[in-house]
Parts: sequence; C-alpha cells; structure tokens
Amino acid sequence: MPPIWSGTITFGLVAIPVRVEPAVHSHKAAFRQIHKDDHGRVRYRKVCELELDDGAQPLGPDEIGRAYETPDGTLVPVSDEELDDLPLPTAKTVEVSGFVDLGNVPGEQFGTPYFLAPASPAANKPYILMREALARAGKGAVGKLAFRGTGETLAVVHAQGDVLVLHRLHWPDELRSAEDAAPRGQVDLSDDEVQAALDYIGAVGDVDMNEMHDEYAAAVQELLTAKAGHKAPPAPEKPEREEAGVTDLMTALQRATEQARADRGEDAQVHPMKGRPPAKKKPAERTAKKTAAKKTTRKKAG
Repeated sequence: MPPIWSGTITFGLVAIPVRVEPAVHSHKAAFRQIHKDDHGRVRYRKVCELELDDGAQPLGPDEIGRAYETPDGTLVPVSDEELDDLPLPTAKTVEVSGFVDLGNVPGEQFGTPYFLAPASPAANKPYILMREALARAGKGAVGKLAFRGTGETLAVVHAQGDVLVLHRLHWPDELRSAEDAAPRGQVDLSDDEVQAALDYIGAVGDVDMNEMHDEYAAAVQELLTAKAGHKAPPAPEKPEREEAGVTDLMTALQRATEQARADRGEDAQVHPMKGRPPAKKKPAERTAKKTAAKKTTRKKAG
C-alpha cells in the first residue's frame, strides 16, 4: 500500500526518514446506489458546468484540479505542486515540540491512527532509538505535520510494540466542552448501589479485545451471501422477553451479577452484605435518601 505521507521526524538532532501508512481498514460491506425500477447503477459523472450545453463529457482525473472560491465567487486555482512547496517545515518534517503522558490527552482529542515505518534501512537504528526511549519514558512525542489538501494537523507519536504509531489529534480549540453532556440536578446514590455496580463489574471480568467482532457486518455479509445464492435471508432472532417491573437499580444490578457469574460457571448467588456499616450521608442529602434507604433495608431483610 502506498504511503499517505513521506518525510522526516526529528528527535532532538536525530532525523528519521519515515513513511506514514494506514493503521486500520474497514471490513464493512460496500453498497452501490441503484435505480429501484431496473437495478441499473446510479453513477456520478464529473463534468464541467461550462460545457453542459455542448454535451459535456466526463472528465478524467488528470483534467481535474482544485480552486479556492472567494466570497464574491471568484475561483483561485491552486496546484498540487504549489501546496507541496508551501514555506512550512511541517510539509516534509514532523518536528517534535515536546512530550506528553498519553493518559493526559483527552480521549475525544484522538483522531485517525497511522503506522510510522522507516523509509530506508539506514533509518532503522534511529527509529528503534526513538521507539525505545518513548516506551521507557511512557511518553508520546507531540508535533505537527501537513497533509496535502487537509492542511496542518497536530499529532502524537508513541511506541506500540515494535512500531511507532502516529495519532492525528484535534486542535484544542476544536474540542467542545463536556459540560452540556454531564447529568444535571442532584442525584442521590447510596454506597450500596455503587457496591452493587462494582460487584457486577467484578463478575463480568475483563474483556479480551481480540474476541470483539462486528456482528452487524457479519449479519450483512450473511444476508448478501443468501441473496446472491437466491436463498431465503436468515430469519431474525426473537428477542427474549424482559421481566416486567425491574426498575430498581439494586435489583437490576444483582440479577445481572448473578447471570454474569452463572455464565462464567461460578456461584451465581449474590449474598446480602452483612455487617456493613450504614452509608454516611451529607446533611443536605439525609432527608432525600431516607426513602431509598428504607427500600434497601426491606430488600436485605427479604
């Protein structure tokens, strides 16, 4: 696969020639748009609007360029060569500005990941040097690079196994505040409810990410295989009937914990917590929590 970007990453006074390569690919089925009446493909033809009246013919890739449209509608052509020759060091070089703990980078700031590969055998040693230094320091190297057509982007480079991974980052001023997403108003939560949630987490256990699969993509592929073979598509599974009245947090979590332990072949019984001191409440919360505390006591007594 051809590299997305080729250039140099600087690590101190060490220059490392690298290639930026895709780190992911899509496994989803690609659909075509069709005319419903006769199943003919719907095609998009790139034509020049100035030639429409003269029976415009589709343009080839080498006939299409790019231009910037000014507010008054004027088009300013810009060639690939002009973009490549911009007086920016990031056009061909990723200069490390500093280092950061990856845990301090907000998750929403991470963008597309890429693999960095040495561009030549001579780049192997400095590449490995940077990889080992970042791995031992537990840091990521922050810098900037410019992709043709998309402008300058912020990036962080970190070690992952035998390779260096470059993550594109959103600029800090592109991130929205999370305040609007946070729950509003006062919510009363008892220690017993938190403990029930922790019991459920412990019962389910850690997930093996290598075992995670896209079941929707697999179901789509199964449907396509059946239709291509002129067979009946697979019938949808009937959802299990949910028990009515399971709205209490404690009850729902305890039942989920029992099911998780049973699935793992463990003792499915969730025993009441005995001898546990009552949860301490803030003065302002005591009155609001009396009802919830009484319900919890009755459940334990049962």
